[in-house]
Amino acid sequence: MELDALILSRIQFAFTVAFHIIFPAFTIGLASWLVALEFRYLTSGNILFKNLFKFWVKVFAVSFGLGVVSGIVMSFQFGTNWSRYSEFTGNILGPLIQYEVITAFFLEAAFLGIMLFGWDRVGNKLHFFATCMVALGTLTSAFWILSANSWMQTPAGFRVENGVAVPEDWFHIIFNPSFPYRYAHMVMGCYLTTAFAVGGMSAWMILRQREEPPAKVAGAKVSLSMAMWFALVFVPVQIGLGDLHGLGVLKYQPTKLAAMEGNWVRQDNMPLRLFAIPDQEREMNHYEIAIPKLGSWVLTHAYDGVVPGLKDVPRDQRPPVWPVFFSFRIMVGIGFAMLGLAFWGLYLRWRGRLFENKWFLRAAMLMTPSGFGAVIFGWFTAEIGRQPFVVYGYLRTADAVSPVATGAVGTSLATFMIVYAVIFGFGSYYLAKLLRKGPEPLEEAARGGDFIDGNRVDKKPKRPFSLPDESLEGGPGRKAPPQPAE
Repeated sequence: MELDALILSRIQFAFTVAFHIIFPAFTIGLASWLVALEFRYLTSGNILFKNLFKFWVKVFAVSFGLGVVSGIVMSFQFGTNWSRYSEFTGNILGPLIQYEVITAFFLEAAFLGIMLFGWDRVGNKLHFFATCMVALGTLTSAFWILSANSWMQTPAGFRVENGVAVPEDWFHIIFNPSFPYRYAHMVMGCYLTTAFAVGGMSAWMILRQREEPPAKVAGAKVSLSMAMWFALVFVPVQIGLGDLHGLGVLKYQPTKLAAMEGNWVRQDNMPLRLFAIPDQEREMNHYEIAIPKLGSWVLTHAYDGVVPGLKDVPRDQRPPVWPVFFSFRIMVGIGFAMLGLAFWGLYLRWRGRLFENKWFLRAAMLMTPSGFGAVIFGWFTAEIGRQPFVVYGYLRTADAVSPVATGAVGTSLATFMIVYAVIFGFGSYYLAKLLRKGPEPLEEAARGGDFIDGNRVDKKPKRPFSLPDESLEGGPGRKAPPQPAE
Protein backbone atom coordinates (compact mmCIF):
# COMPACT_ATOMS: atom_id res chain seq x y z
CA MET A 1 0.00 0.00 0.00
CA GLU A 2 1.52 3.29 -1.13
CA LEU A 3 1.31 6.11 1.43
CA ASP A 4 0.00 8.76 -0.94
CA ALA A 5 -2.22 11.74 -0.09
CA LEU A 6 -5.37 9.60 -0.34
CA ILE A 7 -4.21 6.94 2.12
CA LEU A 8 -2.78 9.50 4.55
CA SER A 9 -5.98 11.56 4.40
CA ARG A 10 -8.03 8.46 5.17
CA ILE A 11 -5.72 7.54 8.07
CA GLN A 12 -5.94 11.07 9.43
CA PHE A 13 -9.74 11.14 9.29
CA ALA A 14 -9.97 7.67 10.82
CA PHE A 15 -7.60 8.76 13.59
CA THR A 16 -9.56 11.90 14.47
CA VAL A 17 -13.00 10.30 14.21
CA ALA A 18 -11.92 7.34 16.36
CA PHE A 19 -10.89 9.77 19.10
CA HIS A 20 -14.01 11.89 18.65
CA ILE A 21 -16.59 9.11 18.69
CA ILE A 22 -15.45 7.95 22.14
CA PHE A 23 -16.76 11.11 23.79
CA PRO A 24 -20.22 11.50 22.15
CA ALA A 25 -20.79 7.78 22.67
CA PHE A 26 -20.25 8.39 26.39
CA THR A 27 -21.90 11.80 26.85
CA ILE A 28 -25.10 10.89 24.97
CA GLY A 29 -25.72 8.06 27.40
CA LEU A 30 -24.32 9.94 30.40
CA ALA A 31 -26.70 12.88 29.90
CA SER A 32 -29.69 10.54 30.11
CA TRP A 33 -28.07 8.80 33.10
CA LEU A 34 -27.95 12.19 34.84
CA VAL A 35 -31.65 12.68 34.08
CA ALA A 36 -32.40 9.30 35.68
CA LEU A 37 -30.36 10.12 38.80
CA GLU A 38 -31.97 13.53 39.29
CA PHE A 39 -35.43 12.09 38.72
CA ARG A 40 -34.79 9.44 41.36
CA TYR A 41 -33.63 12.12 43.79
CA LEU A 42 -36.65 14.36 43.19
CA THR A 43 -39.14 11.51 43.52
CA SER A 44 -37.55 9.72 46.46
CA GLY A 45 -35.76 12.50 48.33
CA ASN A 46 -32.78 10.14 48.77
CA ILE A 47 -29.66 12.32 48.97
CA LEU A 48 -27.63 9.39 47.62
CA PHE A 49 -28.92 10.02 44.08
CA LYS A 50 -28.04 13.70 44.28
CA ASN A 51 -24.56 12.77 45.42
CA LEU A 52 -24.18 10.46 42.44
CA PHE A 53 -25.45 13.20 40.11
CA LYS A 54 -22.88 15.68 41.40
CA PHE A 55 -20.13 13.11 40.80
CA TRP A 56 -21.11 12.06 37.30
CA VAL A 57 -21.88 15.60 36.13
CA LYS A 58 -18.18 16.40 36.57
CA VAL A 59 -17.27 13.44 34.36
CA PHE A 60 -19.88 14.61 31.84
CA ALA A 61 -18.46 18.14 31.72
CA VAL A 62 -14.90 17.01 30.98
CA SER A 63 -16.04 14.42 28.41
CA PHE A 64 -18.36 16.92 26.74
CA GLY A 65 -15.57 19.46 26.41
CA LEU A 66 -13.17 16.94 24.90
CA GLY A 67 -15.89 15.83 22.48
CA VAL A 68 -16.51 19.40 21.29
CA VAL A 69 -12.80 20.04 20.73
CA SER A 70 -12.24 16.81 18.81
CA GLY A 71 -15.40 17.38 16.72
CA ILE A 72 -14.31 20.85 15.62
CA VAL A 73 -10.87 19.62 14.60
CA MET A 74 -12.40 16.73 12.67
CA SER A 75 -14.75 18.99 10.70
CA PHE A 76 -11.90 21.16 9.40
CA GLN A 77 -10.70 18.23 7.30
CA PHE A 78 -13.72 18.49 5.01
CA GLY A 79 -12.24 21.67 3.61
CA THR A 80 -8.55 20.78 3.79
CA ASN A 81 -8.36 17.09 2.84
CA TRP A 82 -11.74 16.39 1.23
CA SER A 83 -12.61 19.47 -0.81
CA ARG A 84 -14.02 17.48 -3.75
CA TYR A 85 -16.24 15.57 -1.35
CA SER A 86 -17.44 18.88 0.11
CA GLU A 87 -18.13 20.19 -3.38
CA PHE A 88 -20.24 17.15 -4.31
CA THR A 89 -22.20 16.89 -1.04
CA GLY A 90 -22.24 20.52 0.17
CA ASN A 91 -25.81 21.28 -0.94
CA ILE A 92 -27.07 18.38 1.19
CA LEU A 93 -24.70 17.85 4.10
CA GLY A 94 -24.16 21.58 4.69
CA PRO A 95 -27.79 22.20 5.69
CA LEU A 96 -27.92 19.00 7.76
CA ILE A 97 -24.88 20.06 9.81
CA GLN A 98 -26.39 23.56 10.14
CA TYR A 99 -29.60 22.04 11.48
CA GLU A 100 -27.53 20.33 14.15
CA VAL A 101 -25.94 23.63 15.16
CA ILE A 102 -29.18 25.63 15.39
CA THR A 103 -31.05 22.89 17.24
CA ALA A 104 -28.72 20.69 19.28
CA PHE A 105 -25.85 23.09 20.01
CA PHE A 106 -28.13 26.01 20.86
CA LEU A 107 -30.22 23.78 23.11
CA GLU A 108 -27.16 22.46 24.91
CA ALA A 109 -25.56 25.91 25.18
CA ALA A 110 -28.72 27.41 26.67
CA PHE A 111 -29.06 24.86 29.47
CA LEU A 112 -25.59 23.39 30.02
CA GLY A 113 -24.52 26.12 32.43
CA ILE A 114 -27.65 25.68 34.54
CA MET A 115 -27.12 21.93 34.68
CA LEU A 116 -23.46 22.20 35.65
CA PHE A 117 -23.53 25.15 38.03
CA GLY A 118 -27.13 26.07 38.76
CA TRP A 119 -28.57 23.51 41.16
CA ASP A 120 -27.65 25.64 44.18
CA ARG A 121 -28.99 28.79 42.50
CA VAL A 122 -32.28 27.70 40.90
CA GLY A 123 -35.15 25.50 42.02
CA ASN A 124 -35.19 21.74 41.64
CA LYS A 125 -37.78 21.81 38.84
CA LEU A 126 -35.88 24.29 36.69
CA HIS A 127 -32.62 22.43 37.18
CA PHE A 128 -34.24 19.11 36.26
CA PHE A 129 -35.73 20.76 33.16
CA ALA A 130 -32.25 21.99 32.20
CA THR A 131 -30.81 18.49 32.63
CA CYS A 132 -33.56 17.08 30.40
CA MET A 133 -32.88 19.71 27.74
CA VAL A 134 -29.15 18.89 27.70
CA ALA A 135 -29.99 15.20 27.28
CA LEU A 136 -32.43 16.08 24.50
CA GLY A 137 -29.72 18.19 22.87
CA THR A 138 -27.31 15.25 22.77
CA LEU A 139 -29.98 13.06 21.16
CA THR A 140 -30.81 15.81 18.66
CA SER A 141 -27.15 16.17 17.75
CA ALA A 142 -26.94 12.42 17.15
CA PHE A 143 -30.10 12.66 15.00
CA TRP A 144 -28.60 15.08 12.49
CA ILE A 145 -25.12 13.53 12.44
CA LEU A 146 -26.55 10.05 11.88
CA SER A 147 -28.90 11.41 9.22
CA ALA A 148 -25.96 12.93 7.33
CA ASN A 149 -23.82 9.82 7.68
CA SER A 150 -26.70 7.51 6.74
CA TRP A 151 -27.33 9.55 3.62
CA MET A 152 -23.76 8.83 2.58
CA GLN A 153 -24.48 5.11 3.12
CA THR A 154 -27.91 5.02 1.42
CA PRO A 155 -28.26 8.29 -0.54
CA ALA A 156 -31.81 9.31 -1.48
CA GLY A 157 -33.91 12.37 -2.36
CA PHE A 158 -31.44 14.08 -4.71
CA ARG A 159 -30.19 14.28 -8.28
CA VAL A 160 -26.71 14.81 -9.71
CA GLU A 161 -26.42 17.99 -11.73
CA ASN A 162 -23.12 19.15 -13.25
CA GLY A 163 -21.25 16.75 -10.99
CA VAL A 164 -22.89 18.05 -7.80
CA ALA A 165 -25.62 16.52 -5.62
CA VAL A 166 -28.74 18.72 -5.67
CA PRO A 167 -31.55 18.14 -3.13
CA GLU A 168 -35.02 17.27 -4.39
CA ASP A 169 -36.87 15.83 -1.37
CA TRP A 170 -35.62 16.78 2.09
CA PHE A 171 -37.84 14.23 3.83
CA HIS A 172 -36.19 11.40 1.89
CA ILE A 173 -32.77 12.94 2.40
CA ILE A 174 -33.17 13.12 6.18
CA PHE A 175 -35.10 9.87 6.58
CA ASN A 176 -33.06 7.92 4.04
CA PRO A 177 -33.49 4.11 4.01
CA SER A 178 -30.78 3.24 6.56
CA PHE A 179 -31.30 6.17 8.94
CA PRO A 180 -34.00 4.81 11.31
CA TYR A 181 -32.07 1.61 12.06
CA ARG A 182 -28.68 3.31 12.27
CA TYR A 183 -29.95 6.03 14.61
CA ALA A 184 -31.70 3.60 16.96
CA HIS A 185 -28.70 1.24 16.91
CA MET A 186 -26.22 4.05 17.61
CA VAL A 187 -28.21 5.68 20.41
CA MET A 188 -28.72 2.32 22.11
CA GLY A 189 -25.01 1.67 21.71
CA CYS A 190 -24.29 4.98 23.47
CA TYR A 191 -26.63 4.08 26.33
CA LEU A 192 -24.99 0.67 26.76
CA THR A 193 -21.55 2.30 26.62
CA THR A 194 -22.52 4.46 29.58
CA ALA A 195 -24.22 1.59 31.42
CA PHE A 196 -21.16 -0.65 31.32
CA ALA A 197 -18.77 2.22 32.09
CA VAL A 198 -20.85 3.18 35.13
CA GLY A 199 -21.27 -0.46 36.13
CA GLY A 200 -17.57 -1.20 35.79
CA MET A 201 -16.47 1.83 37.81
CA SER A 202 -19.06 0.96 40.47
CA ALA A 203 -17.77 -2.62 40.65
CA TRP A 204 -14.24 -1.26 41.13
CA MET A 205 -15.42 0.89 44.04
CA ILE A 206 -17.20 -2.08 45.64
CA LEU A 207 -14.07 -4.22 45.33
CA ARG A 208 -12.18 -1.49 47.20
CA GLN A 209 -14.90 -1.11 49.84
CA ARG A 210 -12.50 -1.70 52.73
CA GLU A 211 -10.68 1.45 51.64
CA GLU A 212 -13.80 3.47 50.85
CA PRO A 213 -16.29 5.28 53.12
CA PRO A 214 -19.70 3.61 53.51
CA ALA A 215 -21.55 6.34 51.59
CA LYS A 216 -19.37 5.84 48.50
CA VAL A 217 -19.86 2.08 48.58
CA ALA A 218 -23.63 2.54 48.95
CA GLY A 219 -23.66 4.80 45.90
CA ALA A 220 -21.58 2.30 43.94
CA LYS A 221 -24.04 -0.49 44.75
CA VAL A 222 -26.98 1.62 43.57
CA SER A 223 -25.14 2.51 40.33
CA LEU A 224 -24.15 -1.10 39.63
CA SER A 225 -27.69 -2.31 40.26
CA MET A 226 -29.20 0.29 37.90
CA ALA A 227 -26.60 -0.42 35.21
CA MET A 228 -27.21 -4.19 35.32
CA TRP A 229 -31.00 -3.75 35.15
CA PHE A 230 -30.55 -1.51 32.10
CA ALA A 231 -28.18 -3.99 30.45
CA LEU A 232 -30.54 -6.89 31.10
CA VAL A 233 -33.41 -5.13 29.34
CA PHE A 234 -31.65 -3.29 26.53
CA VAL A 235 -28.80 -5.55 25.40
CA PRO A 236 -31.44 -7.89 23.85
CA VAL A 237 -33.12 -4.82 22.35
CA GLN A 238 -29.79 -3.78 20.83
CA ILE A 239 -29.30 -7.25 19.35
CA GLY A 240 -32.77 -6.99 17.80
CA LEU A 241 -31.98 -3.56 16.37
CA GLY A 242 -28.76 -4.96 14.95
CA ASP A 243 -30.75 -7.69 13.22
CA LEU A 244 -33.10 -5.11 11.63
CA HIS A 245 -30.10 -3.05 10.59
CA GLY A 246 -28.57 -6.14 8.99
CA LEU A 247 -31.69 -6.68 6.88
CA GLY A 248 -31.32 -3.11 5.65
CA VAL A 249 -27.67 -3.66 4.74
CA LEU A 250 -28.68 -6.81 2.83
CA LYS A 251 -31.18 -4.78 0.80
CA TYR A 252 -29.27 -1.56 0.18
CA GLN A 253 -25.55 -2.44 0.57
CA PRO A 254 -25.22 -6.11 -0.43
CA THR A 255 -21.48 -5.87 -1.11
CA LYS A 256 -20.84 -4.59 2.40
CA LEU A 257 -22.85 -7.51 3.80
CA ALA A 258 -20.84 -9.96 1.71
CA ALA A 259 -17.61 -8.50 3.14
CA MET A 260 -18.99 -8.69 6.70
CA GLU A 261 -19.73 -12.39 6.19
CA GLY A 262 -16.66 -13.23 4.09
CA ASN A 263 -19.02 -14.59 1.43
CA TRP A 264 -17.45 -14.77 -2.03
CA VAL A 265 -20.15 -16.54 -4.06
CA ARG A 266 -23.89 -15.83 -4.01
CA GLN A 267 -25.60 -18.78 -2.35
CA ASP A 268 -28.94 -19.75 -0.83
CA ASN A 269 -27.64 -21.95 2.02
CA MET A 270 -24.81 -19.87 3.38
CA PRO A 271 -23.18 -21.16 6.57
CA LEU A 272 -22.64 -18.95 9.60
CA ARG A 273 -18.90 -18.27 9.59
CA LEU A 274 -17.64 -18.04 13.13
CA PHE A 275 -14.03 -17.65 12.07
CA ALA A 276 -12.05 -17.44 8.85
CA ILE A 277 -9.09 -15.61 7.35
CA PRO A 278 -10.31 -13.94 4.13
CA ASP A 279 -7.89 -13.93 1.20
CA GLN A 280 -8.88 -11.09 -1.11
CA GLU A 281 -6.33 -11.95 -3.78
CA ARG A 282 -7.43 -15.60 -4.14
CA GLU A 283 -11.11 -14.80 -3.42
CA MET A 284 -11.42 -17.47 -0.74
CA ASN A 285 -11.26 -18.06 3.04
CA HIS A 286 -8.64 -19.97 4.99
CA TYR A 287 -9.20 -21.93 8.22
CA GLU A 288 -12.95 -21.46 8.02
CA ILE A 289 -15.13 -22.55 10.96
CA ALA A 290 -18.83 -22.38 10.13
CA ILE A 291 -22.28 -23.75 10.99
CA PRO A 292 -24.12 -25.01 7.86
CA LYS A 293 -27.15 -23.02 6.61
CA LEU A 294 -27.37 -20.90 9.75
CA GLY A 295 -25.89 -17.85 8.04
CA SER A 296 -28.77 -17.62 5.56
CA TRP A 297 -31.29 -17.90 8.39
CA VAL A 298 -29.60 -15.19 10.47
CA LEU A 299 -29.25 -12.77 7.54
CA THR A 300 -32.52 -13.40 5.68
CA HIS A 301 -34.66 -15.21 8.31
CA ALA A 302 -34.95 -18.19 5.94
CA TYR A 303 -32.67 -21.26 5.76
CA ASP A 304 -32.70 -21.07 1.95
CA GLY A 305 -32.38 -17.27 1.83
CA VAL A 306 -30.06 -15.95 -0.87
CA VAL A 307 -26.98 -14.09 0.38
CA PRO A 308 -24.98 -11.97 -2.10
CA GLY A 309 -21.30 -12.66 -2.79
CA LEU A 310 -18.31 -10.44 -3.29
CA LYS A 311 -17.84 -11.87 -6.77
CA ASP A 312 -21.16 -10.28 -7.77
CA VAL A 313 -19.26 -7.03 -8.38
CA PRO A 314 -15.89 -6.26 -9.98
CA ARG A 315 -12.79 -6.23 -7.79
CA ASP A 316 -12.54 -2.43 -7.85
CA GLN A 317 -15.99 -2.14 -6.27
CA ARG A 318 -15.26 -4.37 -3.26
CA PRO A 319 -14.29 -3.06 0.19
CA PRO A 320 -11.24 -4.35 2.07
CA VAL A 321 -12.63 -7.66 3.32
CA TRP A 322 -10.26 -8.46 6.17
CA PRO A 323 -10.94 -5.40 8.42
CA VAL A 324 -14.70 -5.47 7.74
CA PHE A 325 -14.96 -9.19 8.48
CA PHE A 326 -13.10 -9.02 11.80
CA SER A 327 -14.46 -5.66 12.98
CA PHE A 328 -17.98 -7.00 12.63
CA ARG A 329 -17.17 -10.12 14.63
CA ILE A 330 -15.47 -8.19 17.39
CA MET A 331 -18.52 -5.94 17.70
CA VAL A 332 -20.89 -8.91 17.83
CA GLY A 333 -18.65 -10.75 20.28
CA ILE A 334 -18.66 -7.75 22.64
CA GLY A 335 -22.45 -7.60 22.39
CA PHE A 336 -22.86 -11.22 23.47
CA ALA A 337 -20.32 -10.72 26.28
CA MET A 338 -22.54 -7.87 27.50
CA LEU A 339 -25.56 -10.17 27.33
CA GLY A 340 -23.73 -12.84 29.31
CA LEU A 341 -22.73 -10.38 32.04
CA ALA A 342 -26.30 -9.08 32.27
CA PHE A 343 -27.73 -12.59 32.78
CA TRP A 344 -24.97 -13.43 35.25
CA GLY A 345 -25.96 -10.33 37.20
CA LEU A 346 -29.62 -11.40 37.14
CA TYR A 347 -28.70 -14.81 38.56
CA LEU A 348 -26.59 -13.27 41.32
CA ARG A 349 -29.33 -10.78 42.11
CA TRP A 350 -31.77 -13.68 42.50
CA ARG A 351 -29.29 -15.38 44.85
CA GLY A 352 -28.78 -12.13 46.76
CA ARG A 353 -25.05 -12.01 45.95
CA LEU A 354 -24.83 -9.31 43.29
CA PHE A 355 -22.43 -7.20 45.37
CA GLU A 356 -20.51 -10.05 47.01
CA ASN A 357 -19.36 -12.21 44.09
CA LYS A 358 -15.82 -10.99 43.40
CA TRP A 359 -15.54 -12.82 40.08
CA PHE A 360 -18.63 -11.01 38.80
CA LEU A 361 -17.35 -7.67 40.07
CA ARG A 362 -14.00 -8.25 38.38
CA ALA A 363 -15.77 -9.20 35.13
CA ALA A 364 -17.91 -6.06 35.33
CA MET A 365 -14.76 -4.00 35.89
CA LEU A 366 -13.09 -5.60 32.85
CA MET A 367 -16.19 -4.76 30.78
CA THR A 368 -15.89 -1.04 31.57
CA PRO A 369 -14.53 -0.15 28.08
CA SER A 370 -16.65 -2.73 26.24
CA GLY A 371 -19.20 -0.23 24.98
CA PHE A 372 -16.50 2.02 23.53
CA GLY A 373 -14.99 -0.97 21.76
CA ALA A 374 -18.32 -2.06 20.30
CA VAL A 375 -19.05 1.46 19.01
CA ILE A 376 -15.60 1.89 17.42
CA PHE A 377 -15.55 -1.53 15.74
CA GLY A 378 -19.14 -1.06 14.58
CA TRP A 379 -18.11 2.27 13.08
CA PHE A 380 -15.17 0.60 11.35
CA THR A 381 -17.53 -2.00 9.90
CA ALA A 382 -19.88 0.64 8.55
CA GLU A 383 -17.31 3.05 7.15
CA ILE A 384 -14.77 0.61 5.71
CA GLY A 385 -17.60 -1.55 4.42
CA ARG A 386 -18.91 1.16 2.08
CA GLN A 387 -15.53 1.51 0.34
CA PRO A 388 -14.50 2.28 -2.35
CA PHE A 389 -17.31 4.85 -2.14
CA VAL A 390 -17.60 7.82 0.19
CA VAL A 391 -21.15 8.39 -1.08
CA TYR A 392 -22.32 4.86 -1.78
CA GLY A 393 -22.66 4.22 -5.50
CA TYR A 394 -22.04 7.85 -6.52
CA LEU A 395 -18.70 9.24 -5.35
CA ARG A 396 -15.54 7.21 -4.92
CA THR A 397 -13.22 8.01 -2.05
CA ALA A 398 -10.32 8.42 -4.49
CA ASP A 399 -12.31 11.12 -6.32
CA ALA A 400 -13.23 12.97 -3.10
CA VAL A 401 -9.75 13.81 -1.79
CA SER A 402 -8.26 17.31 -2.11
CA PRO A 403 -5.41 17.94 -4.57
CA VAL A 404 -2.84 18.37 -1.78
CA ALA A 405 0.75 17.21 -1.52
CA THR A 406 1.53 13.98 0.30
CA GLY A 407 4.05 15.72 2.52
CA ALA A 408 1.48 18.29 3.68
CA VAL A 409 -0.96 15.57 4.72
CA GLY A 410 1.79 13.60 6.44
CA THR A 411 2.88 16.68 8.40
CA SER A 412 -0.66 17.48 9.51
CA LEU A 413 -1.22 13.85 10.54
CA ALA A 414 1.94 13.85 12.68
CA THR A 415 0.89 17.18 14.22
CA PHE A 416 -2.56 15.82 15.05
CA MET A 417 -1.05 12.80 16.76
CA ILE A 418 1.23 14.94 18.93
CA VAL A 419 -1.43 17.49 19.85
CA TYR A 420 -4.02 14.81 20.58
CA ALA A 421 -1.55 12.93 22.77
CA VAL A 422 -1.00 16.07 24.86
CA ILE A 423 -4.57 17.37 25.06
CA PHE A 424 -6.30 14.04 25.53
CA GLY A 425 -3.53 12.83 27.78
CA PHE A 426 -4.23 15.66 30.23
CA GLY A 427 -7.99 15.21 29.80
CA SER A 428 -7.74 11.50 30.48
CA TYR A 429 -5.54 12.19 33.52
CA TYR A 430 -8.13 14.53 34.98
CA LEU A 431 -10.94 12.05 34.26
CA ALA A 432 -8.95 9.28 35.91
CA LYS A 433 -8.45 11.48 38.94
CA LEU A 434 -12.17 12.22 39.20
CA LEU A 435 -13.09 8.56 38.78
CA ARG A 436 -10.52 7.40 41.31
CA LYS A 437 -11.76 9.90 43.87
CA GLY A 438 -15.39 8.91 43.37
CA PRO A 439 -18.41 10.66 44.88
CA GLU A 440 -17.90 13.07 47.74
CA PRO A 441 -19.30 12.34 51.20
CA LEU A 442 -23.05 12.85 51.38
CA GLU A 443 -22.57 16.07 53.34
CA GLU A 444 -20.77 17.58 50.32
CA ALA A 445 -23.69 16.88 47.98
CA ALA A 446 -26.30 18.41 50.25
CA ARG A 447 -27.21 22.09 50.18
CA GLY A 448 -29.16 24.20 52.61
CA GLY A 449 -32.55 22.61 53.17
CA ASP A 450 -31.57 19.01 52.41
CA PHE A 451 -31.76 16.34 55.09
CA ILE A 452 -29.28 13.59 55.99
CA ASP A 453 -30.46 11.01 58.52
CA GLY A 454 -33.18 13.41 59.62
CA ASN A 455 -30.80 16.33 60.20
CA ARG A 456 -31.24 19.54 58.23
CA VAL A 457 -28.19 20.80 56.29
CA ASP A 458 -27.39 24.50 56.47
CA LYS A 459 -24.20 25.33 54.56
CA LYS A 460 -22.83 26.89 51.42
CA PRO A 461 -22.26 24.54 48.46
CA LYS A 462 -18.79 23.40 47.45
CA ARG A 463 -17.32 24.62 44.18
CA PRO A 464 -18.78 22.25 41.55
CA PHE A 465 -15.51 21.41 39.78
CA SER A 466 -12.99 21.62 42.59
CA LEU A 467 -10.24 19.05 42.31
CA PRO A 468 -10.18 16.14 44.72
CA ASP A 469 -8.01 16.48 47.81
CA GLU A 470 -6.35 13.21 46.88
CA SER A 471 -3.64 12.60 44.29
CA LEU A 472 -4.16 10.13 41.44
CA GLU A 473 -1.85 7.68 43.15
CA GLY A 474 -4.06 7.71 46.22
CA GLY A 475 -1.72 9.66 48.50
CA PRO A 476 -2.74 12.78 50.36
CA GLY A 477 -2.97 15.96 48.33
CA ARG A 478 -2.35 19.52 49.40
CA LYS A 479 -4.70 20.56 52.16
CA ALA A 480 -5.15 23.72 54.19
CA PRO A 481 -2.99 23.85 57.35
CA PRO A 482 -4.79 23.05 60.60
CA GLN A 483 -6.35 26.04 62.34
CA PRO A 484 -5.51 26.75 65.99
CA ALA A 485 -8.19 25.82 68.47
CA GLU A 486 -10.23 28.71 69.81
